[in-house]
Amino acid sequence: MYYSDEIVEEVRMKNDIVDVISDYVKLQKKGSSYFGLCPFHNEKSPSFSVSPGKQMYYCFGCGAGGNVFTFIMEYENYTFVEALKYLAQRAGVALPEAEYSKEAKAAADLRTTLLEIQKKAAAFYYYQLRQDTGKQGMAYLKGRELSDETIHKFGLGCSPRYSGALYQYLKNKGYSDAHLKESGLFNVDERRGMQDKFWNRVMFPIMDVNNRVIGFGGRVMGDAKPKYLNSPETKIFDKSRNLYGLNIARTSRKPYLIVCEGYMDVISMHQAGFTNAVASLGTALTSGHASLMSRYTKEVLLTYDSDEAGQKAALRGIPILKAAGIRPRVVNLAPYKDPDEFIKAEGKEAFEKRLEEAANAFLFEIKVLEKQYDLTDPEAKTQFFREISRKLLEFPEELERNNYMESISRIYQIKVEDLRKMVNNMALGGTSMGTVKRAEARARKKENKEDAGHTAQKLMLTWLTSYPAMFDTIAGYITPADFTTPLYHKVAELVFAQHEEGEVNPAKLLNQFADSEEQKEVTSLFHATLHLERKEDARRALLETVCRMKRDSIAWQSDHLLPTDLEGLQKIVEARKRLEDLERGRVTLHISFD
Repeated sequence: MYYSDEIVEEVRMKNDIVDVISDYVKLQKKGSSYFGLCPFHNEKSPSFSVSPGKQMYYCFGCGAGGNVFTFIMEYENYTFVEALKYLAQRAGVALPEAEYSKEAKAAADLRTTLLEIQKKAAAFYYYQLRQDTGKQGMAYLKGRELSDETIHKFGLGCSPRYSGALYQYLKNKGYSDAHLKESGLFNVDERRGMQDKFWNRVMFPIMDVNNRVIGFGGRVMGDAKPKYLNSPETKIFDKSRNLYGLNIARTSRKPYLIVCEGYMDVISMHQAGFTNAVASLGTALTSGHASLMSRYTKEVLLTYDSDEAGQKAALRGIPILKAAGIRPRVVNLAPYKDPDEFIKAEGKEAFEKRLEEAANAFLFEIKVLEKQYDLTDPEAKTQFFREISRKLLEFPEELERNNYMESISRIYQIKVEDLRKMVNNMALGGTSMGTVKRAEARARKKENKEDAGHTAQKLMLTWLTSYPAMFDTIAGYITPADFTTPLYHKVAELVFAQHEEGEVNPAKLLNQFADSEEQKEVTSLFHATLHLERKEDARRALLETVCRMKRDSIAWQSDHLLPTDLEGLQKIVEARKRLEDLERGRVTLHISFD
């Protein structure tokens, strides 16, 4: 559904960002902004800033930021249209009727119907568990020591002993066979017709992060196979992009998520107070799972079964989590098989201690690797250290690599220098250490130069959106063309265009960027750190920023100038002359931060 820019802006303007965020976060006014504890990561000191002037929020701790739409989308896991509708209703803005294509309307109607069917099925199973037909299922759950509160909290139920009851129930509610087939709750047999997929099983409703039932898992009563059966993928259920328990775990204030293997592990851990536990849905951890978790945390503790299969699952999951920017650690459950068994045997406090002692992912990988070698055999031991050296080469930063070398040295009684030589020789085929250091120094120098250029552009955008008089100060020196980083250049063009129209409005500008990560980066451009308490500091900082940007801009334009572009060459010469006059104090900038 498309809504006009005018409607979007009306909804944004009628939802003051301080009022909206105050419904979720306790804010205190400090100066011209409000501060509170960030709802997107765990912290003890407030670094979450809300600016009523800019109508934007920004966390100086984790980098989360945006306008009122971004906040609702991130916090509630809404799409843009869902956030727009929520905020429109909040502000009493009437949205125009949705104009769907025939295909889009059919898809939306099907999705709505499937969600209704799943919700009614969950209610049916929940009811069955509390009837005489559900005694076996209830006995199983009580045997697993689940309380009534926990059973209710997770909406647990059971499917009748014989197939057909759910089908008849939903048919009586008026649903067509076509929709029931799409729901994934039934098998279609040419001779017997539509049959319940789940029967004689304890039922675990699977919910998305917005607490909507999207599928089920079923644990059989008795010895039938398979022991666990999950809903197939449907229009509303994608196993690789949903996690069991995340609808509850996402609201936990713990700084990490705990990943388990199964439903019962998650449920027993929540009952024990570990409400940040989740599990994948009968499938291995995927990049979709990792991406989903990265919205809520930067650290994940893996508590897979302590057997060989569990270790392999952990080894597969580690690189997937790292690729999503998540720090993985691995919990040692031995001598118990899984978290449920551990907690029942040792208790909550002992499990909490195991979580605190969770192994660094790299050191866990090394520990598993060690099992492949006989370290009493000198040749095998050398080969083991060669494998470690190869893995150490995966770290691009020298400092991180050195830290791991020191840890390996302590654990396996090898001299740090011997291990470092092996790593360097493996990486460079005998190239000298001096060459390594020179290459790293060049890389650091280049990185520092790029960082300085980015910082200057960020500062300028922050000043331009904070102090309208800044446009007059930089007139004749800085234009959008001087923002050489592509994203910064695009933002600068929008900011300068808004100034020409009479009002710089960064919150409105943010609507031009659809990607959430891009929105975060754009928001950071308006929240660069400012230390301008004294006018002299402000003058010096502004002069350095303008000169830095102009030097980078001239260098960029020179690199991209065609040999035949004489007019462009003349402009570069003139720009160099103005920059020289500014740097030598022949001209001054008339600064005003009003």
